[in-house]
Amino acid sequence: MTKLRGTASVLAVTSSLVFGAMSAPALGEDLSRYRNFQLGTALPTVARQAGADASQATLVQGRPALIQELEWRPQLFRSSSQTEPVKEVVFSFYDGELFRITVDYDRYQIAGLTAGDMVEAISASYGIATRPTGPANVAPALYGDQQEVLAEWQDAQYRFDLISTAYGPSFRLVGVLKRLEAPFRTAIAEAARIDEKEAPQRKIERIARESETERAKLEKARLVNKPQFRM
Repeated sequence: MTKLRGTASVLAVTSSLVFGAMSAPALGEDLSRYRNFQLGTALPTVARQAGADASQATLVQGRPALIQELEWRPQLFRSSSQTEPVKEVVFSFYDGELFRITVDYDRYQIAGLTAGDMVEAISASYGIATRPTGPANVAPALYGDQQEVLAEWQDAQYRFDLISTAYGPSFRLVGVLKRLEAPFRTAIAEAARIDEKEAPQRKIERIARESETERAKLEKARLVNKPQFRM
């Protein structure tokens, strides 16, 4: 990652990141929030705050727990004169409750910023960061691909992780509601088990539907062609 030229440019982008990671009125270490969005909030409320409709949420799975995602691109709500370092935010819901916030930064807007710069900026809102301990300093399966966790901010209920992403390169900030992490993983695993168990029956039903569709198609053609047929 190349360094930005000029201290002013670095300070400008860093200042924007600090602003972006907190609610405007307060500088307290409130780990339940990202900007004005609070972990644990119901889907309709989050959608309204994001200028969207709850019906726009994508269904990830419907059983054994309802898991949905809602995307938000904050730059669409900024004027052309405002700097917006965030490319996309994905809100994830477990049975309608916001349990994870995934923030992907625009790699062009944060070009040149080091991991230390990112940690410093985010710490202005969430307090002193800690570096995860353990032999494998990578993000768990909750975040998809195994990627390095650079820093953590957490209390008894919430946690934010700063992650380095493989593509870009860039950074990702992920906030979670701790009490729903285990149920979420259990639901994902159980959904996979159910899908695998039901796969043979679904295949049989799919083949039957396709056969019925083909039969109906041939019967329709027969009704048209039979009266017209001549030797």
